[in-house]
Amino acid sequence: MNSIIELKSINKSYFMARMELKVLRDISLEINKNEYVALMGPSGSGKSTLMNVLGCLDSPTSGNYILNNKDVSKMPDDELAEVRNKEIGFVFQQFNLLPRLTAAENVALPLIYNGTSRKERTELALEMLDKVGLSDRSHHKPNELSGGQNQRVAIARALVNNPSIILADEPTGNLDSKTSIEIMEIFDKIHRDGNTLILVTHEEDIAAHGQRIIRLKDGVIESDHKNEKSLVGSR
Repeated sequence: MNSIIELKSINKSYFMARMELKVLRDISLEINKNEYVALMGPSGSGKSTLMNVLGCLDSPTSGNYILNNKDVSKMPDDELAEVRNKEIGFVFQQFNLLPRLTAAENVALPLIYNGTSRKERTELALEMLDKVGLSDRSHHKPNELSGGQNQRVAIARALVNNPSIILADEPTGNLDSKTSIEIMEIFDKIHRDGNTLILVTHEEDIAAHGQRIIRLKDGVIESDHKNEKSLVGSR
């Protein structure tokens, strides 16, 4: 397998007044194409900061981040924004949909920034909504949809640019148990279709879907192991 992510001695600190707060300490890891990784850790473990670095939302203080054979660790903000739009599809706990736009318009948003024509944007958005089982709700706005349906829209938006990586941050955190199962089934299918998936969660039953589980504690990797009982592999 070819690595799509390589972190080399990543450190991340925040500076307040004259004090340095070290959040990530010498993190090194590789993630291969089509891996399904669950990233876990308690509050204060550094997992949110690591997610921000992986998603090019923040840059490390030191170390190198190689994403799809490009070192993105020292890129300026404008170049990082371009990498995010092209390489990474985000799914967040809060959905982050624009309330005045329809489902299809929300899904098509990332395509506006790369010059895709309006006709193609609409076609691709409808294709992605169909992929998550929501083609019949394409003209509905977020307040006309359930929480689970809104998360499906967010997943479709994450897929529309055909990114290298899907990065999901607590994607079932606002959903009931039944809806959470349905959303995880969609993620499992996305992985089976060939996507690289990184799932950030504190819930053991959600992490159980991952084929590899990485646990952080106090800014370092506490454990990194294959999940032989992955719920994806059991289907």
